[in-house]
Amino acid sequence: MRVIAGKARRIQLKTPEGMSTRPTTDRIKETLFNMLQYDLYDANFLDLFAGSGAIGIEALSRGCEYAAFVEKNADAVKVINENLKATNLSDQANVLSVDIIDAINRLERHDKVYQFVFMDPPYNNELEKDVLIKLADSRIINEDTLIIVEASLETETDYIEEIGYTIEKIKTYKTNKHLFVRRK
Repeated sequence: MRVIAGKARRIQLKTPEGMSTRPTTDRIKETLFNMLQYDLYDANFLDLFAGSGAIGIEALSRGCEYAAFVEKNADAVKVINENLKATNLSDQANVLSVDIIDAINRLERHDKVYQFVFMDPPYNNELEKDVLIKLADSRIINEDTLIIVEASLETETDYIEEIGYTIEKIKTYKTNKHLFVRRK
């Protein structure tokens, strides 16, 4: 796995050992960032269930001003910090080693609004629903914030409209999908 484009292009990234994380493939990452590339400059990016940090690091490499990474697995947090150091992006990042809901509560204490939120929770546990419910009234996002949810193909999305979001797009891959949602 590597950084695909930007100032950290071609730098190899580490991934946590074992099966506790599921890295987004370079191909899917490239497709995702091709869709986002023109809106990243000077943006704030929130990477939830960050794993290796590859998505947030790609965002920083492509021009985001700041990224927060949330991951509670200690081994993964160590890898995120190592990857940030290897890419020379540590000074633009904050890594929170806490539960997602706890992290959102902490982030709300600051005045930062995120233009992008990416989440890749463990599949088929409805964790994305819990996070979307928490974010629905949060000060860290607004109506312009694009939330990208990576989910299994089986993940139900019928609740999204009910909790105050609109689905702008669904991009389907062989084994998963990205949901692009915004607050109403």
